[in-house]
Amino acid sequence: MTLVSAGRVGKPHGRDGSFYVERASHPLPEGTIVLLRDRPHPVQRRAGTGDRPLIRLGGLDDPAAARDEPLLVDVELVEGEWLASELIGRSVPGRGRVTRVLDAPSCSVLELEDGSLVPFISDAIRSIEGGEIHVDEHFLGQ
Repeated sequence: MTLVSAGRVGKPHGRDGSFYVERASHPLPEGTIVLLRDRPHPVQRRAGTGDRPLIRLGGLDDPAAARDEPLLVDVELVEGEWLASELIGRSVPGRGRVTRVLDAPSCSVLELEDGSLVPFISDAIRSIEGGEIHVDEHFLGQ
């Protein structure tokens, strides 16, 4: 099971238990199982927009009591996909360790110990093996 954030419980809407999802990062279609406070809840209603979804969860009668709580969904990663948390601490040979992963406008970016940045794109990343991230030095201009 790979749990990722789908957003946070936001402002309640109406009287049926619906609420807006803040910082939405997953589409949350009807039927999706969402973990809230370690309990599974099915999405029973989905409206709103992609940027500001409006949902109702089965078994959640008072979304105001869960305000700002994280909404988690289980995703299946395919080969070549990585969670940001799995990249932090890995070594980039000759450059240092990854200290954090930043969300840039067009892609994720690895920040290294020395403050340098490496775009997390296939042109810059040759491979990820074990605890190391191998980069294309030519692409990075080194």
